[in-house]
Amino acid sequence: MKGLAVAGAVIVASASGAWAQDLAAGENSFKKCLPCHSVGADAKNKVGPVLNGLEGRKSGTIEGYSYTDANKNSGITWGEEVFREYIKDPRGKIPGTKMVFAGIKNENEANNLWTYVSSFAKDGKQK
Repeated sequence: MKGLAVAGAVIVASASGAWAQDLAAGENSFKKCLPCHSVGADAKNKVGPVLNGLEGRKSGTIEGYSYTDANKNSGITWGEEVFREYIKDPRGKIPGTKMVFAGIKNENEANNLWTYVSSFAKDGKQK
């Protein structure tokens, strides 16, 4: 039984270490997003909207940001799967969006970026 507890602790430690690496890699990838988007307690709308609290948020709903009708009427609720589809080809996922970013085709990078962006709650604090 003692060995099982130690093995469980190692798995948890490894998983949290992997999550921390994914988070750090996602933060690094977010540098591509910084010219247009922000996250964190002091985040403000830029060329693109604030991304705090993205998970579970309906597209086109950040106060004070001027969205295209395409975004407002997309019917998208942001989650991991939708984000990964969108970030690969934003204009393919939401035709008519004003987002000009070419996309992130690398699946691992897209996953890491989601890990980072989704770590911010609506108030800008990291979960």
